[in-house]
Formats: sequence, structure tokens, C-alpha cells
Amino acid sequence: MQRVRAKLEWFKTVILPHEAALRGRLRRILPSGHELEDMVAEVLTRAYATENWENVTTGRAYLFTIARNLVIDAARRNKVVSFETIADLELLQAENNVEAQLQAREALRQVQTIVDSLPVQCRRVFILRRVHEKSMLEIADDMSLSVSTVEKHLAKAIAIVMRAWAEREETDFERAGVGTTVKLRGRERDRSGGRAPAR
Repeated sequence: MQRVRAKLEWFKTVILPHEAALRGRLRRILPSGHELEDMVAEVLTRAYATENWENVTTGRAYLFTIARNLVIDAARRNKVVSFETIADLELLQAENNVEAQLQAREALRQVQTIVDSLPVQCRRVFILRRVHEKSMLEIADDMSLSVSTVEKHLAKAIAIVMRAWAEREETDFERAGVGTTVKLRGRERDRSGGRAPAR
């Protein structure tokens, strides 16, 4: 019982004060109010469920890490991602300081590198659709292609971008060396946002 009370006190003092900041960051990435509240609730639930809670002293960073992982998971499941969403994930960096800003700029450079590496037609379709927000029909007319061909180029571009981004995230998780163990590509990886490995 004492441990339960201690955990509740930890949750009230370390985690809950950052709920408003979390909601503000997620609002830009999740425009739907319903999705926003669901995501906030899920992040808070996962934060409370962590077994190694005594080691979590920076609630803001912990919440943002969980949220970032959930957004990435959703993008992977849906196999749909926009250029803006990839860039906006950096809003979920732990702190809005110089280091975080530098990390965000580096991430944007990496996104640009990924996009630049796409095959020519895939890159053009991706940029027209995700950056300039043109319709599939408009892109097809601009490029003198069929809509189905445009769709194939876009699907290929998104797959390449997501794969490259996932590899970047996997590397980041390995560097962090904290979090819950999940299966990525059939291997065990440590990932923030859940049960931490025993020390």
C-alpha cells in the first residue's frame, strides 16, 4: 500500500504537471480533438503503468518520448505519413532549448536527404502531394501520367521515406538504451515509453 501511495504521489508531482504541455505539443500533430484526447490519455496511462517509475525524474521528457513513439507507431501502422508530420515529430523533443532546436534542424536535414535520395519521379510526386498538397489528378496532369501511376510513385516514395525514418528511429532507440523491449524487424530492441529493463 505504501508503494502504491508513493507511485500516486510521483504521478501527481512528476507527470501530471506536464499534461498541458503535452496536449499543446500534440495538438499541432493531431488536429482531431477526439484523437488528441485519446492520445493524451494513452500517454498518461503508459506513463503510470511503467514499473520502473522511481527512475523517472523528468516527467516532461518522459511524456514526450512516449507520445513521440505512439505517433511513429501510428504512422507505421497506417502506412501514411506527410512531410509535415515527419518534421513535426521533432516538436515532441523533450525540451524547447538550444539543444532540442539543433536536433530538430538536424532531423529536418535528414528528412531532406531522404527525400533527395528518392527516384526522380517518386520525389516529384511526393513533393507535389505532401508539400504543395496537389491532388492526385493535378499531379497526373502536370506530369503527363495516369492517376494510377502517380499513386504507385507516391506509395513507393512513402515506403522509402518511412523505412529510412524507421531506421533513424531505431538507431536513436539503441543509443538511448532505455525503455521497453519490443520487436522491430524480428529483433529485440529497447524503446522508451513502457517497461524499463531491470537494473
